[in-house]
Amino acid sequence: MALLTLGINHTTAPVELREQVAFDVTRLPEALTQLTREFTNVREGAILSTCNRTELFLAIDGDDDPNIVDWLAGFHAVEPDALAPHIYAFKNLKAAQHMMRVASGLDSLVLGEPQILGQFKDAIHSARDASTCGTELEQAFSKVLSIAKRVRTETAISRNPVSVAYASVNLASRIFSDLSSCHVVLVGAGETIQLVAEHMNGQGVKGIDVVNRTLANAETLAASIDGLAWPLDSLAGRIQHADIVIASTGAPIPILGKGMVERAQKVRRQKPMFMVDLAVPRNIEPEVSDIDSVYLYSIDDLQAVVDEGLEQRQEAASHAETLINEALEDWQREIKGYRAVDTIRQLRDSTQTLSDQEYARAAKALESGKPADEVLAQLSRNLTNKFLHAPTVALRSAAEQGDLSLIEATHRLFSIDDIEELD
Repeated sequence: MALLTLGINHTTAPVELREQVAFDVTRLPEALTQLTREFTNVREGAILSTCNRTELFLAIDGDDDPNIVDWLAGFHAVEPDALAPHIYAFKNLKAAQHMMRVASGLDSLVLGEPQILGQFKDAIHSARDASTCGTELEQAFSKVLSIAKRVRTETAISRNPVSVAYASVNLASRIFSDLSSCHVVLVGAGETIQLVAEHMNGQGVKGIDVVNRTLANAETLAASIDGLAWPLDSLAGRIQHADIVIASTGAPIPILGKGMVERAQKVRRQKPMFMVDLAVPRNIEPEVSDIDSVYLYSIDDLQAVVDEGLEQRQEAASHAETLINEALEDWQREIKGYRAVDTIRQLRDSTQTLSDQEYARAAKALESGKPADEVLAQLSRNLTNKFLHAPTVALRSAAEQGDLSLIEATHRLFSIDDIEELD
């Protein structure tokens, strides 16, 4: 069984491609089931899909890697040739190392981001619910989550990270000199929007509207920041009052189109509107950026702001990498130990079977009246011959081929005195 990780992220693919292969949470069970049914050597699978990455974690049989790129492209109706150059893949310990770096926030757009760990756990829960997470992945995930927890508690990697939520607010403050006069519309009510709301509220903005498909979630968030909650069908009317619009929902298609924004700006008499799309797939049509009075930024556009203060976390990142490497070394030793245990179990089972067979034969001989000393002597000879038959054949074959490694290993295994070198 081998561990395989494959995917794309913000460093290998633009947002235009990432949004095409992002998994809607409602289709995850279907995707996981397909993976484990269509590929005979894919025993287990899990999928992590966020605004910055789509990754597949697989436990596979044998050395032949399944053609996951074509499957991923086909599932999302994307040309394989367009997807393949942006794909990365890791196997076994390299795959485990990548998973640890992802869960620890070392591979994120925001170094040390706290949200990724929760997203990683969600991916595990989805795989469990789909019954595609078995012994191999459970063992891997246990190690990954353990080291991610250590990294976050023993290093300063996640201390005051510059989140995309903070970056959005920071960028808004650069465009508007006085945020206290700005009205904000937040589209969504998930973790990212909650962070945006906290930062905006801390800046003392004029007012905050929370627009969400599930009104109850919008109401909960709005109550915490003294804002107002609105259903999604009121979005067109709300952005007519918005100086700042920040969106982050799980909608599979844009919910803010160019026409809607143009009509809003006509009502606003073309006053500047700052918009940030933190969603993948995108919530705001890219064509909105063609409107002269609108400043639209995608999650990839926030890179420069996110990079601020990066140096302060690089030392913590180095410490985190050391912890991960140590964990990988421990894991490798465990794996070798598991293999030895399995081999020992098989050896014991096979020898016990031979012993039982010879015992039964000896018992029958005694029952038939044969002398005990004769029976015991035959038992001893039979056990010796049968125990040594397979090793003897293998040793002779190795000697004939000039391979002394098996002979040397036999001496170590059975503490046999050193033999003279064979020419």
